[in-house]
Amino acid sequence: MNGRPVLVATESEDATADLVIAELNRRRVPVLRFDPGRDFPANVVLSARTGPRSWGGRLVAGDRVADLANVRALYHRRPSAYGPQSGDQAARFAAQENRRGLGGVLGALPKCLYLSHPQAIARAEYKPAQLSAAIREGLNVPVTLITNDPAEAKAFTAGQPTVYKPLHAAPYAVEGQPAGIWAAPVEPGEIDDRVGLCAHMFQAQVPKTSDVRAVVVGDQILCARITAPDGVLDWRAAYRHLTYEPIKCPDEVRKALLRFLTGFGLKFGAFDFALTAEDQWWFLECNPNGQWAWLEHAAGLPLTMALADLLQLGDCE
Repeated sequence: MNGRPVLVATESEDATADLVIAELNRRRVPVLRFDPGRDFPANVVLSARTGPRSWGGRLVAGDRVADLANVRALYHRRPSAYGPQSGDQAARFAAQENRRGLGGVLGALPKCLYLSHPQAIARAEYKPAQLSAAIREGLNVPVTLITNDPAEAKAFTAGQPTVYKPLHAAPYAVEGQPAGIWAAPVEPGEIDDRVGLCAHMFQAQVPKTSDVRAVVVGDQILCARITAPDGVLDWRAAYRHLTYEPIKCPDEVRKALLRFLTGFGLKFGAFDFALTAEDQWWFLECNPNGQWAWLEHAAGLPLTMALADLLQLGDCE
């Protein structure tokens, strides 16, 4: 490929990445797309060696070849995990070697802009760290309890209207069918000894009138107000009945979000806020690799352009 390429690491079917790749193609920015966890080593060849500028060499995927010393940017979208986590010993060994070999090289490219760095994304996915950072940056954060003590959970839920939230949005199935675990109100009478089986997160319920998703790309912040039908706590449970409108991010919130991402070493974040009748923004969480594509049409936010701008610019420092 001629010119400095953008690497796009994502799963084979990713309509969100497709939007960005199409825009980069329109701008004639060279792109090499691959799924590290599935394509390597069968369909991708890595040949990397140290040199004067850290790592050089080649990454080959099909008929596309990227010069590792001249990668413009890596868009770490949603790649598959590296190899089997179970199975025979040799397969597990190979998967970990792939993760630390290919993954390690991709995380150490010279003069490469990361959107965002895989290790930074991994650090930022921990909700306790997010809540701590949000408090430190001056954002409103609901009182939160993380516990496996049923008595503590019962006392907390008795103290104020409370919401239960999972700490990680892992795949979940009910009777073999995919199912989401949404945020839900919880009463003291629902607390029993099953709380002791793992860590649970309980949070004071914000008296919200709507929600906001604030998508930060570099130093741009694009926000959409999301209004769900009455009685719907978690808007993700009612996608077909939502209304959207663009909304301006208050200046103090904007500054806090940029500091938040800088603290984690991120270039992107999809933040969720609860918005009260008094226009108070309450921080709920940040997804360091969250979805955004549906908001482009629904709320008229130019998110594809913002991402393509940042990837095309690359690391100019």
